[in-house]
This record gives sequence, C-alpha cells and structure tokens, in this order.
Amino acid sequence: MLRVFNTLTREKEPFHTIKPNVVNMYVCGPTVYNYIHIGNARSVIAFDTIRRYLEYRGYQVNYVSNFTDVDDKMINEANAEHTTVPEIAKRYIAAFKQDVAQLNVAPATANPRASENITEIIEFIKVLITKGYAYESDGDVYYWARKFKHYGELSDQNIDELEAGASQHVVAEELAKKEDPIDFALWKSAKPGEISWPSPWGEGRPGWHIECSVMSTKYLGDTLDIHGGGQDLEFPHHENEIAQSEAKTGKKFANYWLHNGFVTIGDDDEKMSKSLGNFVTVHDLVKEVDPQVIRFLMATTQYRRPIRYSQKSLADAKSNLEKLQNALTNLNYRFKDAETGADQAVNEAVATIKGGFIEAMDDDFNAQNGMTEIYELAKIMNNYANETTVYLDTLELLQGVFLDLTGIFGLKFKLNELLDSEVETLIQQRDEARANKDFAQSDAIRDQLKSEGILLEDTPQGTRWRRA
Repeated sequence: MLRVFNTLTREKEPFHTIKPNVVNMYVCGPTVYNYIHIGNARSVIAFDTIRRYLEYRGYQVNYVSNFTDVDDKMINEANAEHTTVPEIAKRYIAAFKQDVAQLNVAPATANPRASENITEIIEFIKVLITKGYAYESDGDVYYWARKFKHYGELSDQNIDELEAGASQHVVAEELAKKEDPIDFALWKSAKPGEISWPSPWGEGRPGWHIECSVMSTKYLGDTLDIHGGGQDLEFPHHENEIAQSEAKTGKKFANYWLHNGFVTIGDDDEKMSKSLGNFVTVHDLVKEVDPQVIRFLMATTQYRRPIRYSQKSLADAKSNLEKLQNALTNLNYRFKDAETGADQAVNEAVATIKGGFIEAMDDDFNAQNGMTEIYELAKIMNNYANETTVYLDTLELLQGVFLDLTGIFGLKFKLNELLDSEVETLIQQRDEARANKDFAQSDAIRDQLKSEGILLEDTPQGTRWRRA
C-alpha cells in the first residue's frame, strides 16, 4: 500500500483518495517575473515524478499548477524594464513552458492564472468578510489570522511567537492598517500607475496567498487529495491557504501535504534562491548540459531530501544515465538474433525487481531505493545480452519493464542507439562515397548519423565523431 509523509501530521500515512482511483493534486507554480532556477525546477520535477508514479499505479491524476502573474516582484520587474506586467508574464510563462518541456515534464491538466480569476478572488474575499475572518482597512483587506484556531499547525509554529516575529518585520505603514501583526493581505490597494482591478474596496490587486486558495478549489473542489510545493512555502503561504480555504468552506482543505527539499549549492550547502543571488537558471543550464542529465539528478533523489548541485553531481548523473543507455543498447542489439520463446528464470527475476520497485516507491516515493531496483534490472539486461541464446519474449519483457520504470522518473532513452562499431562502419562508407565524389550518398550518411545524435568533424587527419 502506498504511504506518504504528510507534513501536517509529520507522519507517513496510508494514501486514500476521496474518489476511487482519482487524485486531485494541486502544486504551487512560479511567480513569472524571471526564468526559473534549478531550485524551482526541482519542485516541478519532483511532483511530475510523483504524478507519473500515481498514474503508473492506476490513478487518474487531475494535476493543477498555477501561474502567479500579478505580484509586487512582477510590478518591480515591469518598472525596471519600462514595460507592463502582462508583457512580463507572457514572456516568462512561455519561457517556463519551454524550459520544463526540455526537462520532460508532462503538461498540467490546467495552469490557471491569477489575473484570469479576479472575479472569483473578490467573491472569495467577500465570503471571508461576511464570516468575520477578514476586514477592510483603507482600501486593503486583511485576514484575521488569530480567529482561525488551527493557524500555525502546518508549520508547527506558536501563534504568539509568530506575532512577535511579525511585529519586527512588518513595515510601519502596513502595521498601522492591521488589527494584528500576523494578519495577512487578501487584497492590496493599488498605487498610482500600478496594475489594478476594481473591487468593493477600491482599485487594487489580490494578495499572493488568496490566489492559490481560489484556483485550487475552483478546479479541484473544496478538499484536495494532495497539495504540494517546496519546503519554503510551508509558512506563510500554505499556512495561509489553509486558514483562508477552511474558513470559507468549513471543510478540510487538503488531506495530504507534500513538500520537496531544497537544492543547495556550495560547500556550506546554502539554499539556492534568487534572493541570495546564488542561482543557476534552467534556461542557461540546458544550453550546456543535456536536459536529461538535469532530470536524472533531480528525479532520482527522494523528493523530501535536499539535493546538492555541483559539477560533480551533474557528472555522476551523466555517468549513471549513460550506463543505463548502454544496458538498453546492448539488449536491443540482440533482437536481431533472438529465438522464439522465453527464459523463465530471467522473467521471474524481472518480476521480483518490478515488485521491489513498487515496494520502494510505495514508501513515500523513495526514488533512491527505486533506482536501486532499476540498476539491478540493467545488470540483468547486460548479462542477458551476453548469453549465447536469447529469447524474444524475454527481450521484450526486459525492454518494456526498463522503459516503464525509468519513464516514471521522466527519463527518455534511445531504443536503437548505434554501437561504436556501427558508427565507424557508416563513417567508412561515407569516406568511400566522398572519394568517389558521390556527395549525395555522403550527405545522406551524415544526415543519418546526425539523426542518431552522432556529430562529425572532417579534419586533415580524418573524420572525427562524437555523440551529441
């Protein structure tokens, strides 16, 4: 049985869905004012992997992840670039989709945007005011955090300590508008020239936290099966989402809270973030590193564990990915001389590995233990490829299970990658075609090799080649 670690209870719990075989899952998306860095990508990849495993186990997953496309950071970026917030959002939403597609992240069921849900946000806030959980103050609307009796439970914080901390960090102008320092904004009045929408409280824009409460419940219902995001969102963002949503609906907001670990960088394992200026964007990194290597590094670590980003960790990921590709290539080479039938002993070993993989991933998506089973499968593939006699059914079983299990981690492999000897043979044929001035044949071979990821370089010493 699948068990997941619930941040709210701090325990692993059996996983049960509200509707049989259906998972309604909401994951907080990016604020689209810049390219995402690999710390952001870690969250996207972690929950994509979780989604893929749930689908592998037979669930229909309704996966919703938002875009925050109106925010103080976006206003500041638009001012700095002398453009508009919608233009900034358009640019970086497109960049986000391009970046995550290269990381083989499956498209969400829906990507709602804050700016497209202003009417619903205003109606949500009206209900909170009517129920006595929110109040208007000089064009702003605040949530009365202390009135929600469970406030602080998700992040395991004492409300009096939160009050003391808030008193030190909230600016005087905002503090003067609040009934309590820990209250948070649901609606912010607009300053002259800022993007805004009309509301019962004047021109303004939504606060950050209210957006996710509105969009998650709009698309997935009052109670979610899973709500996910990075550890840095536990407080205040997810804490505030719970307070808003449960005050409005009177129902439990999410049955399971899942939070992924940070990506760290440097010898002191400092958290990667834009605010610290120590980040590497996916947009830049994929120009230098195979996106599948990045995906491998991020997906094959258990989602709650931190990941240390370094050139060594990337090199290790690349090496392990190549070993898996080689195992598949070696296996596929034997299809041409396979005999009809099956090797029962190997088939039974594959079944054992498949069971071990499910057992590992059922334990809170334990990717490391799951990968151990995949490495064992690759070992069997290599050994079987060296047997004198191989059988078609067993080759197909090995290949199918390998692709199924690695596919859960979002990994893609070439089914028919050319062996080094085959590359050398084609290059020799191309050299002969060039010597005979058959340039059409020469170009055709070059194009064939390029399509297989083989790049050629003609030098005075002969043709050199490398894999892309």
